[in-house]
Amino acid sequence: MTTTTAENDLEKLKIELASSIREFPDFPKKGILFRDIMPIFQKPQLVTNLCVAIAAHAVAEIPVPVDAVAGLEARGFLFGPQIAAILNVPFIPIRKQGKLPGKTVRATYVKEYGEDVVEVQSDALKPGAKVMIVDDLLATGGTMKAAIEVIQKAGGDVAEAFCIIELAALKGRDVLLDTVPVFTLLSF
Repeated sequence: MTTTTAENDLEKLKIELASSIREFPDFPKKGILFRDIMPIFQKPQLVTNLCVAIAAHAVAEIPVPVDAVAGLEARGFLFGPQIAAILNVPFIPIRKQGKLPGKTVRATYVKEYGEDVVEVQSDALKPGAKVMIVDDLLATGGTMKAAIEVIQKAGGDVAEAFCIIELAALKGRDVLLDTVPVFTLLSF
């Protein structure tokens, strides 16, 4: 298989991205090594290059044209709207329960200390819309699995789940692989 320009662009960004991510041991609780992506926003050109490269990846690597980009609250909102604008497609926010007005569809997922709910407005997608979901982190896969479910309940088809960082030891990819294609840029 030949390497596409989109793959090359993402590969080139990996080193700068990885060097921009800070680590905070024992945050938000003891035993967790938190990977902080916020320093990349001190480098506007890096953010622009990253969003352009992700959009190019969507065009070159996802086998169907993407009709919408969905982003998970909160850090998926930092990338998703920019990627959607580059692709000239709608951005669909996936929010925590109670944050969206009007009729919504929802999905529940389990966290280490309980359950949470994500929602999408029920009329956010055209039936059969091909959606790329974008988030900053894939850990256990619970949040992304709920995001996939809520997009499907809203009538969309998830073409790909794209995450900037994957915490491979937590095996979130295993939870999702039978559901949708998964692409992560950095794996720790």
